[in-house]
Amino acid sequence: MSAGFAIPATRLAVVAHAAGDLRIEEIPLAIPTSDQAIVEIAYGGICGSDLHYWLHGAAGESILKAPMVLGHEIVGTVVQAAADGTGPVAGTPVAVHPATPAPGAAKYPGDRPNLSPCCTYLGSAARFPHTDGAFSRYANLPSRMLRTLPASLGLRTAALAEPASVAWHAVARAGDVAGKTALVIGSGPIGALTVAVLKRAGAAKIIAVDMHPKPLEISTAVGADVVLKGDETDAIAAVEADVVIESSGSHHGLASAIRGAVRGGIVVMVGLLPSGPQPVLISLAITRELELLGSFRFNDEMDDVIAALTDGSLYVDPVVTHEFPLDQGLEAFEMARNSAESGKVLLNFAPIPGDLS
Repeated sequence: MSAGFAIPATRLAVVAHAAGDLRIEEIPLAIPTSDQAIVEIAYGGICGSDLHYWLHGAAGESILKAPMVLGHEIVGTVVQAAADGTGPVAGTPVAVHPATPAPGAAKYPGDRPNLSPCCTYLGSAARFPHTDGAFSRYANLPSRMLRTLPASLGLRTAALAEPASVAWHAVARAGDVAGKTALVIGSGPIGALTVAVLKRAGAAKIIAVDMHPKPLEISTAVGADVVLKGDETDAIAAVEADVVIESSGSHHGLASAIRGAVRGGIVVMVGLLPSGPQPVLISLAITRELELLGSFRFNDEMDDVIAALTDGSLYVDPVVTHEFPLDQGLEAFEMARNSAESGKVLLNFAPIPGDLS
């Protein structure tokens, strides 16, 4: 335990109770298990899934059945190391890998634990009881989730390590992109981070697409060579990209991705479309022999992302557009839902004046 640190009985947290019912409230902090460290959270990035739980009471097939702490894009500092001696010591800055793979009845490749059918994720209602997230002043986290951050890497930048890992995984699914033309459909935070990863990976030309100017401005700042509005269908189709990353999560975006791919090209689908049947230009994909590849979360890419953020080869700073203190958490979520005005919105969990938790 760090000098002078006393385990608090409660902590402020962002809790989704039901659709439209999001609260900043004081909740208990349990005694950590032997393999858990107590982490003082510094920053948390608001993800699309967090917005879905707030707005709809569900994220895809994961339905909120009880109050749940949100948040899986988090960084902070260990204030009490795990009692079993595993993981980083107190005082260590850390990023968090939020997944807990688990075996299940369905088969999956052993080297791709992101496909584990019984995998749990911080801040997910996929299973019941739900897996609480870590949008709170303090969080008990398994030491295996913690990734030590270099002292030279600021926590604010490191807050993008988790979503950047999603982008890194998506680009890796496409194979070697060096010297190729890449098209990114949807320039929200994941799309913009994908642009940054493509830039680092040596793509010769990167075209970013979105419906709003702000996301396109961010994508330009992190490496896009050309930007197009989503309704410029002829211009998108004329790109003939070797690699297309679909990150809009809409069937309209997927249609643009298929049209914008060169014959024999690759389309990586990282944007999560709504569950159920979706209209797809599948005949065009067949006759052009396109490879349609799914991309879901990530595995160990976070280690590479942290190294790239540290040495500066992965430039992501413009992706963060807003930062709010925890007591303005509701305002932060309102801003994050406004994709026309915001990129990644961060919550700052620094102590609020007068808060003794």
